[in-house]
Amino acid sequence: MNQEERNKNILRKYIPEAAIDTIAEWIYKYNFKLKVKKSRSSKEGDYMSPHDGKNHVITINYDLNKYAFLVTLIHEIAHLTTWEKYKGRVNPHGSEWKSEYSRLLNYFLTKEKVVSEEKKIFPKEIFIALQKHMQSPSAASGSDLNLSRVLKKYDTDSETLLLERISVGTQFRIANRKTKHSSEIFIKGEKRRTRFKCIHARTKREYLIHALCEVELIT
Repeated sequence: MNQEERNKNILRKYIPEAAIDTIAEWIYKYNFKLKVKKSRSSKEGDYMSPHDGKNHVITINYDLNKYAFLVTLIHEIAHLTTWEKYKGRVNPHGSEWKSEYSRLLNYFLTKEKVVSEEKKIFPKEIFIALQKHMQSPSAASGSDLNLSRVLKKYDTDSETLLLERISVGTQFRIANRKTKHSSEIFIKGEKRRTRFKCIHARTKREYLIHALCEVELIT
């Protein structure tokens, strides 16, 4: 088995089948190392430019569903292609990155319009959300609440309770993430763009927590 086939076998665990050939081709074309990481509360993926003789490295959280994994991977590959063109001389999420991200994402969306149903990558509602997302791509897919909501529908646990769905004043814990605050109790406050101002029940400190953060109610 050659390296391309090994890459495809690994990708099969994380992205939709119909996207495997293209992503395997891009791994070879752009010469990057893909690392699947344990869940990180601060980010879903990241990109590291070449240094000390090493090639590009992209890391993605292992627990993303296949569609979220693919969208995050495209986001990070766009950082790679932007670096190749500008060598770090531009804003990481500036117009140059947005152009690259839109170009790579549009490659998939354009194909979706002409292939048969069995060869499509995205469910219709994700496809529509991505078309809207591409019009003004943000620094993180999590900043696009509409896209994030649609992607979360395809998580294995479809019964997940999100912060935006509980009432202001409700006490909660952060669910499923091992962070320094995961066992702490918070009180939901008012909304600030894509986040809610929440009060730490013990210290009374304020925290801005993402609207789509998974939570557990305090009973």
